[in-house]
Amino acid sequence: MSGLPPYASTGQRAWYYGFRVICGLIFFFLMAPILVIIPLSFNAQDFFTFTPEMLRLDPAGYSLQHYEDFFTNPDWQQALSNSVRIAPAATVLSVVLGTLAAIGLSQSHVPFKGAIMAILISPMIVPLIISAAGMYFFYSRVGLQGTYLGVVLAHAALGIPFVIITVTATLVGFDRSLTRASASLGANPVMTFFKVQMPLILPGVISGGLFAFITSFDEVVVVLFVGSAGQKTLPWQMFTGLRDQISPTILAVATILVVISVALLTVVELLRRRSERLRGMSPG
Repeated sequence: MSGLPPYASTGQRAWYYGFRVICGLIFFFLMAPILVIIPLSFNAQDFFTFTPEMLRLDPAGYSLQHYEDFFTNPDWQQALSNSVRIAPAATVLSVVLGTLAAIGLSQSHVPFKGAIMAILISPMIVPLIISAAGMYFFYSRVGLQGTYLGVVLAHAALGIPFVIITVTATLVGFDRSLTRASASLGANPVMTFFKVQMPLILPGVISGGLFAFITSFDEVVVVLFVGSAGQKTLPWQMFTGLRDQISPTILAVATILVVISVALLTVVELLRRRSERLRGMSPG
């Protein structure tokens, strides 16, 4: 409810305000570890703690040196280059395969849809370490271990479930009579897909692609198993930095990744609202 009615009882008022306090505490618990790294990334010292100068809000306690190190250090730039090469390729593959799978599973005549869907989204359910170990042994046999193609295929496998789920959700409100009308006017299935179906499910496709991109860009466990030093990504470089040397540059990179993730999730929310408007629903 949007507000308390004037006749609300004492218990209802207590629950109304108590529920909001609980939600606020949960939100703070989830966001505090993320937000605390942002000011720490501007630390003028090579520390992972707030210095006295920072606590006094002294400008001398803040610096962009860690961001400068990220943009000038060859190791970080190589990791960034690998992430920029791998994530888009994995995203495109995830979107193509996930969209086709979702459209196929949306057909009423497809047998064993539940079992097929469970298999396709299993990478979201199976612990990541198990998937990574399985990929490692499989790649070792087929010669994909330590290659860019292997990492791209592995990240695509992790991203496909997100595309399937978002596109399937978009197809729930899709009017099948539109495709039948297109076919009755002489359009072939390919033209019907690109001219009729794709414009309506495009918000779901883009949303799934953004989730797949975030998954690939932030993933570290699988790339540790199936990649090599030549495919070291940003999360891998951050993991190495935490294990071998405590570099505050990690905080700067983490802040950049947080900003990118927030921007992408904002786009996802805008696309969700647009999808609901196209399907005649009021965004909630």
